[in-house]
Amino acid sequence: MYLEHFGLKEAPFRITPHTDFFFEGANRGATLEALLYAITHDEGIVKVSGEVGSGKTMLCRVLMERLPENVETIHLANPSLSRDEILFTLADELQVNLATNRVSAVMRALQEHLIDLYAQGRQVVVLIDEAHAMPAETLEEIRLLSNLESNRHKLLQIVLFGQPELNEVLGRTEMRQLKERITHNFTLEPLVRADVAQYINFRMRAAGYRGPDVFSPAALKLIAGASLGLTRRINILCDKALLAAFAGNTHQITAAHVKAAIRDAEFRGSAMPRLGLWLGGAAATLLLVGGGLAYYQFSEPARETRPAAPATPAPPAAPAQEPAMPPQASPASASPAMASTEPAGAPAAAAPAPAAEMKPEPTAATAESAPGQNLAAPAARDAGFGPLTRQRIEKTKEWLEATHDRQWFIQLLNTDAGSAGQVERFLAGASKAADADALRVYTAESKGTRRLGVIYGEYPSRDAASRAIAGLPASLKTYGPYPRQVSRLRN
Repeated sequence: MYLEHFGLKEAPFRITPHTDFFFEGANRGATLEALLYAITHDEGIVKVSGEVGSGKTMLCRVLMERLPENVETIHLANPSLSRDEILFTLADELQVNLATNRVSAVMRALQEHLIDLYAQGRQVVVLIDEAHAMPAETLEEIRLLSNLESNRHKLLQIVLFGQPELNEVLGRTEMRQLKERITHNFTLEPLVRADVAQYINFRMRAAGYRGPDVFSPAALKLIAGASLGLTRRINILCDKALLAAFAGNTHQITAAHVKAAIRDAEFRGSAMPRLGLWLGGAAATLLLVGGGLAYYQFSEPARETRPAAPATPAPPAAPAQEPAMPPQASPASASPAMASTEPAGAPAAAAPAPAAEMKPEPTAATAESAPGQNLAAPAARDAGFGPLTRQRIEKTKEWLEATHDRQWFIQLLNTDAGSAGQVERFLAGASKAADADALRVYTAESKGTRRLGVIYGEYPSRDAASRAIAGLPASLKTYGPYPRQVSRLRN
């Protein structure tokens, strides 16, 4: 158990963002303070960009914790919301009572509620994750939402978090009006070598380590080069290096341990020297895989108890990290492995399933179901779906016939029908981890694109569904499972 081996109270390099481990060096602390000021004193849209794994999600979580009490925060982690769905989601989050599902009426009710909150001295901030993957029409709706105002002040503050591709999206001609609304731009740069050493030492100390520095200068140099300064990659390499040192019964992380970690991680674009990799490949595999079982069983923090919604599927193979969050992925449509925005090609160290398997193909399709969708598609069109998917589709049709419009469920996954194989694998794992009878699948047509959605459970109210979501492990909450009403599925 490498926690005891190194005198640690908890795992220092977990991938799931833990705000107690927020590193304020490398300009992160200054960026946080600037964000707090911009949100509470300015009325324009704020943009935060950074490479995959640079720490955007961690910054977002810390920001949510440190905003004043009079600020209500809404975190949207689902980039595939359509322009209509984003309105309903905001209304749900703010607990706005809706007399009708007409979009114009929802917008009116939302504005009236925001005016009431403003009169009470409260401010509403919407933090939008993965903004680069949002459909253009949804980004346009965000611009319109930024127009909501009282006589003197804006009613809604918006912060966009996204990869550098967000800058390309905003550079399009049709996005000019939205771009002009952005008054503050922040960029999370990769860590330089000196910052990498400080970051690693900080994480070790925050986890309870009290001895001399564990990572040798040569090890730190290799980590800085192979990680490209991205904090998520640093976490992966450090975790694997600690495991290798534990397996070798040593307390000093050397270059050899880091090289083994780099080989196991197989990062694309890293600076690992190729010379001699093949000589140590077999030994490294035996070392990491041999110690992997002990690591999986003992050195991870206690896993959360099974919630009332699907947990992560599939038994562990080799240590793997959280899945990549691809452009325009759907709410919970990435792998049921842990956490959120790992760079493509970067396997990690704590998730039960390989990251690449559940990565949905990029899609610009809109949300789960919009008015006019055909939920009862002919069986012939389902021929390309797997047996579990087809079975769940039929069960869902029966469920819809017997369920009242006012009931609620949890949206777990939404993706293009071309990703049917991924949906089948997701169902196979989720069926083992949760109540298989509560798993349902629907098909829907949205602007000529066929969609597949996986939903879970049945609840009498939005609050009941939200409480069930709160019980999900962090690995599933990262992708934004959210409550929906049955009436929205039928419309």
